[in-house]
Amino acid sequence: MTHIADKLTHKELELLHAHGTRVTVPQGWSLMWERTPADKAYLIVAGEVAIRRNNVEVARLGPGEVVGEMAVVNQKLRTATVVAATPLEVIHFTAEAVTEMCERIPALHEVLTATAQERLTPA
Repeated sequence: MTHIADKLTHKELELLHAHGTRVTVPQGWSLMWERTPADKAYLIVAGEVAIRRNNVEVARLGPGEVVGEMAVVNQKLRTATVVAATPLEVIHFTAEAVTEMCERIPALHEVLTATAQERLTPA
């Protein structure tokens, strides 16, 4: 899996962190639900999320990874439900903020598009 920190400069990461809203999420809470509109994305700072499709866990993601980007980038309904597997610290981005940050940081658009493509390609 691609970690954003591996692809962006320190300055770009600072800008990204400053543009989002830092949020803590308790274990067991859902960040987003399958087959709902794309209105946000999250950068995981600490903790782990479970990715579920049709109520079956298909993946776990942790610090440095992004969730919610696929639906925002592709302007589609969500393909999975994302649940806090542990207490989380995340940076919340509205869909508009993701679009704006992709315009300001071209490398972000590239990494989000690549991540979305990775997740759509069967293993």
